[in-house]
Amino acid sequence: MAEVTKGEKVHKTEAEWRELLTPEQFHVMREGGTERPFTGILVNNHEDGVYHCGACNAPLFTSDKKFESGSGWPSFWNPVSPDAIVSIEDNSLGMRRVEVQCATCGAHLGHVFPDGPKPTGLRYCINSASLGFEKQ
Repeated sequence: MAEVTKGEKVHKTEAEWRELLTPEQFHVMREGGTERPFTGILVNNHEDGVYHCGACNAPLFTSDKKFESGSGWPSFWNPVSPDAIVSIEDNSLGMRRVEVQCATCGAHLGHVFPDGPKPTGLRYCINSASLGFEKQ
């Protein structure tokens, strides 16, 4: 998949996304689903590199901002840049959370919680199905 130019938005039809993504990726990224904890391929990834959006390949997180949260999903304390993700209030399932989406294509990534490590105090809890990884 080609790298996205900074600031460029990616728009595809539902049919195009279904063709591009696996059924699990489509469920998570386009329907707001969640993979089961401790099942994602990137939960225990400790390689140095960049985590990209699994739908559009936009850079989202770097390995130096990843930490072991024990939550069962890859967790990061900061995105690659402030404009890489979009935060949206999520009141589904009878609770108040903050959903994070890829700013480039609108893919559902996961949620952000205020219980992460310093210096941000944030925990971006991200589905492996929403991510690609490029080793550096």
